Amino acid sequence: MPQPIEVIGGVDTHTDVHQAAVIDTIGRHLATEAFPTTPEGYRHLLAWLRSHGQVLTVGMEGTGSYGAELARYLRANQVTVVEVDRPDRRARRAAGKSDPVDAYAAAVLSGRANGTPKDRDGTVEAIRALRVVRASAIKARTQTINQLKSLIITAPLRYAKHCAP
Repeated sequence: MPQPIEVIGGVDTHTDVHQAAVIDTIGRHLATEAFPTTPEGYRHLLAWLRSHGQVLTVGMEGTGSYGAELARYLRANQVTVVEVDRPDRRARRAAGKSDPVDAYAAAVLSGRANGTPKDRDGTVEAIRALRVVRASAIKARTQTINQLKSLIITAPLRYAKHCAP
C-alpha cells in the first residue's frame, strides 16, 4: 500500500467563511475551497485537508481573531497550526486581493513561519477578558462623569445650584 502524500494547509480567515488551500511539500497547489465558520465547517475543513494526504501543518492568518476557534479545533485534533503574517499592503495591491491566493500564500508561508499561535483559553484568557470589560467600564464611567459635569456647567443657574456638590 503506497504511503499517503504529506500536505500543508493554508487558511485565510474571515467572519463568515474561511478560505482554505492545500499544497504538497514542494509547493504544488492541490486544491482550494471555502468553509463556513461553524463547528460543522471546521469538521469539513479538517476532513477535506486530510482527504488530500497526511497534514503536516496548517498556516493561518488571524489565529487571534477570526481564526481563533478554528486554530483551537485544529490543535485539539493534533494538527500543528502556524501563525503566518498577512502579506504587506503593497504586495497585496500589486497582486490584487483574492482569498484563494491568500490561503495558498498562507500554506506556502507556513513552511517558513515559526509563529506559534496563543492558546487563547485558560487562566490567561479569562484575565484578558476581565481586563477588557474593566477597561470598558472605566471608559463608560469617565464619559458619564464628563457628561454630568457638562450638564451642570450648561444648566440654567436656578438648576445648577441644586446640582452642585
